[in-house]
Amino acid sequence: MSQLLAQSAAAAAAAVPPGAADAGMPAAEHPPPAPAAPALLELVNVWKRFGDAPRQMVAVTNVNLKIAPGEFVTLVGPSGCGKSTLFNMIAGLLAPDSDGSVLFGGAAQRDGQLLGKVSFMPQRDLLFPWRTVLDNAILALEVEGVPRRAARQRAEAMLPEFGLTGFGKHYPHQLSGGMRQRVALMRTFLFERDLLLLDEPFGALDALTRTRMQHWLLDLWTRHRRTVLFITHDIDEAIYLGDRVLVMTARPGTVKSEQRIDLPRPRDPAIVTAPEFVRIKRRLLDEIEEESRKSFLQEESRA
Repeated sequence: MSQLLAQSAAAAAAAVPPGAADAGMPAAEHPPPAPAAPALLELVNVWKRFGDAPRQMVAVTNVNLKIAPGEFVTLVGPSGCGKSTLFNMIAGLLAPDSDGSVLFGGAAQRDGQLLGKVSFMPQRDLLFPWRTVLDNAILALEVEGVPRRAARQRAEAMLPEFGLTGFGKHYPHQLSGGMRQRVALMRTFLFERDLLLLDEPFGALDALTRTRMQHWLLDLWTRHRRTVLFITHDIDEAIYLGDRVLVMTARPGTVKSEQRIDLPRPRDPAIVTAPEFVRIKRRLLDEIEEESRKSFLQEESRA
């Protein structure tokens, strides 16, 4: 449709003789810009409070954000700013307060309605030690009622893509940290939902393994184009992975700023030394450092 509009506009412009506009003839009208894709996830004035006055603690306040289908958005902020609280509300594990609303696919979600509509991976891999790689990966499918044989077939087909060929019958204690995280992420992918929530999935890994996992995750995302909200404390990770980086304030947490990342894709790990990457990092570091100081002063005042 947009192509037809563009062609019509071009034809109309060509039909106006040179100098006609100067002679007072109306200029050709340009088609309106195509509407933006509707958000897959939208948070409108979302709050979360714990406890009652006078000792009530406000964890999250007036959070507004939109994530488009297929977008990779990263979220950073100082410790204790409410990132994990926000994660739990989006996952459907925690109900937001009644001030605002969470919309998924344009529809407002009431208490508990989001649970099962998104797939999420917490900070720890949470693999069951008595289950093999395959049987850990199919856990969500089994809960949904998929027969075990069919679930295992689906998981086996994905082992090569997750770098786990030959490890389907291994147990968690036989795997490296990076491999355990890939099993947990495979379990998340097999629970086929449009939105993936990843809460610092690589936080416990050493620097070299972490870099490899980031590169591998981007390759995986490029092939599948799931929508991702990725929480991290690592600014390099946030910039390297994301289409946008959202910065949260000190508690009570809200979205302080948004940084669009226009670095080309696919991204090579060496891009972290590029001048534009460094400029973005410096800007984000300044913002997070400011919020970290506020957080530190809050803790001191309560001591």
